[in-house]
Amino acid sequence: MVRSVITTMPHKTVGHAQSIMNKNKIKSVPVVDSDRQIKGIITATDLLDDHSEATPVSKVMTTQVYTIPAYSNVNIAARMMRNHNINHLVVSDEQKIIGVLSAHDLLKLVEDHRFVMKNPSTPSKSKNSRE
Repeated sequence: MVRSVITTMPHKTVGHAQSIMNKNKIKSVPVVDSDRQIKGIITATDLLDDHSEATPVSKVMTTQVYTIPAYSNVNIAARMMRNHNINHLVVSDEQKIIGVLSAHDLLKLVEDHRFVMKNPSTPSKSKNSRE
């Protein structure tokens, strides 16, 4: 999880969001209001369509933001990301954003644990098989 969360606000422009993502080499930026309450998220996928750099972030952002409490198990985060077909999950603690978890972070976790695939099960010999 990335703990130093960079955010933007709904009235900022798409060009501003793109420059934040490029400068920090990130693929998503949570969108918050003046009280730091989450209002949406803007991702690299949201920017694939042809938007003017002057377009407000609020017109492009995804408003359905999935969050997960900081104390949750990483398996729950992975399941949420898979079930909702998302690549970024906002991590919160008492309504405050404390991090962003990406699919890349989960892949790194698997790699760090030196994940080894188990051998496939041996096929059973059925009574009807031809020899």
